[in-house]
Amino acid sequence: MFQTAQLPNGLRIILSPSATDVVYAGIAVATGTRHELDSESGMAHLTEHMTFKGTVNRSSTQILTRMESVGADLNAYTGKEETIYYSTFLSRHLRRAIPLLMDIVFNSTYPQAELEKEVEVVIDEIESYNDSPADLIYDDFEALLFPNHPLGRSILGQAERLREYRSEDLLRFAHRCYSPERAVLFVKGNVTMKSVCDAVKTAAQWLEVKAPMERLNLSPSQSDFNPLSFPASQTLTLPKPVHQAHVMLGSRAYAAMDERYYGLALLNNLLGGPAMNSRLSLSLRERAGLVYTVESNLTAYTDTGVWSVYFGCDAADVRRCIRRVHRELQRLIEAPLTPAALAAAKRQFIGQIGVSYDHFENVALGMAKRFLLYHQALTPEDIYAAVNALTAEQLQVIAADIFAPDRLTTLIYQPQPS
Repeated sequence: MFQTAQLPNGLRIILSPSATDVVYAGIAVATGTRHELDSESGMAHLTEHMTFKGTVNRSSTQILTRMESVGADLNAYTGKEETIYYSTFLSRHLRRAIPLLMDIVFNSTYPQAELEKEVEVVIDEIESYNDSPADLIYDDFEALLFPNHPLGRSILGQAERLREYRSEDLLRFAHRCYSPERAVLFVKGNVTMKSVCDAVKTAAQWLEVKAPMERLNLSPSQSDFNPLSFPASQTLTLPKPVHQAHVMLGSRAYAAMDERYYGLALLNNLLGGPAMNSRLSLSLRERAGLVYTVESNLTAYTDTGVWSVYFGCDAADVRRCIRRVHRELQRLIEAPLTPAALAAAKRQFIGQIGVSYDHFENVALGMAKRFLLYHQALTPEDIYAAVNALTAEQLQVIAADIFAPDRLTTLIYQPQPS
């Protein structure tokens, strides 16, 4: 299902052939918020924005029209551990897309005039984010779980710091973090590996390593980080100009390659996944009518993770909702799932995973991230096998480990009195 190759300069290639004539391709770089120095808050995300603003070969206008002129999309996102640039296009435009992607990632110039404008665009993005408490609470929650660590840092950064950056700062960051050996070229579509490599060859001269790359140093604040330690249980209430209370509770969790990850993923889906019959939805919404939205989420990093529950409710109902959440968590700690409940949870989770594989763009991005960070690619069948192998006893041990009350951190956005 997957084909791989590697260029002499270290750039890895992964191809997942598919029958559709639409191709999803991009370059994933093992650089995110986590790789910023303490003096570089928001740099990874700003660099992503500026990567579209000009290269040694193309102007920003040429970049923006190169794919859009043939009806294709060009986009990017920044995470805590990766930045991904990608395009969606018809297979006939492969030789147009891949050289462009390689050019913007490895040859951007980050011009000062464009930087001064784009910083204001990012600040508008920050302000928009700050106006959405249901989104902002995730950042504030990770800051509680990872204090004084880049994983707890906002991806977007802070306005006053962003305005201080200059073109040479971004060039220095890119030189340290954007190199072929830290990147993966990924392709999903009805194309061959030969056609992909032929497209790469047209841009090969742009990928010559002219000097040894600097060693990627992590922020000093990461040197003594213990990913397996859990911060002390805490509850923080922040007054906010909101109409309803927003609440998040959870803890640090397992890394993506931890053997317990799929067990926690199954429990997370059972508790507050997208289905309306999740345990938290049934308890808080269907039976009690206390919330419109309640969900649980699981994010895995290379050495740690985050598990959390989020809901919004009337300020007077916060304590009642929290008690109901704790009750559902305690049920999973105190007794293993019955054979029928375990089978039903597996059946639902596997079905959702299967349906998700019909969204090819997300599949391509997930493939890119996994191959980039973990040097492996998974088929749906690999995941099904891992889920089916889980036992009720394993899930109970995981629940006791992650959902224990003395490990839970709670963050509440409380409406300010009028």
